[in-house]
Amino acid sequence: MIEMNIPGRGIIRLEYLVSDVNGTLAVDGRLLDGLIGKLVPLRDRLDIHLLTADTHGMQDSIDHQLNLHSVRIKKGGEAEQKAEYVRQLGADRVIAIGQGSNDAGMLKAAKIGIGIISAEGIAVETMLTADIIVPDIFSALELLEKPIRLVASLRN
Repeated sequence: MIEMNIPGRGIIRLEYLVSDVNGTLAVDGRLLDGLIGKLVPLRDRLDIHLLTADTHGMQDSIDHQLNLHSVRIKKGGEAEQKAEYVRQLGADRVIAIGQGSNDAGMLKAAKIGIGIISAEGIAVETMLTADIIVPDIFSALELLEKPIRLVASLRN
């Protein structure tokens, strides 16, 4: 669990990290170099959930590399499926990361939504629903390693 007291928002207790895969953790179906070393240590503090439409058909390999089992999103209504997944976990305990248009709903539903600018860019809709925008996934994961940075950026 990650606990923070953000002035203007109160005490936040995060238990789940929900992340998009393609465009966020991977590009063209392949995990970004160095990502495993940044993501895996967070398991000690957060229960990690990956949501994907498996656009490139490489998710089984990604799951194996991360030793995780991702949730496949069905084609059609992907944004709502992701948002509903966050709500079912308990949105007040979720931090979500994404960059695609179909990630906007989950970033909005989550207690904290992080939009990342990736090699694929970031959808305007997603950027407008995120609580914070960072330049890449590594910066997003560093916010979870050092949550005082989130406090500094999100305080009112």
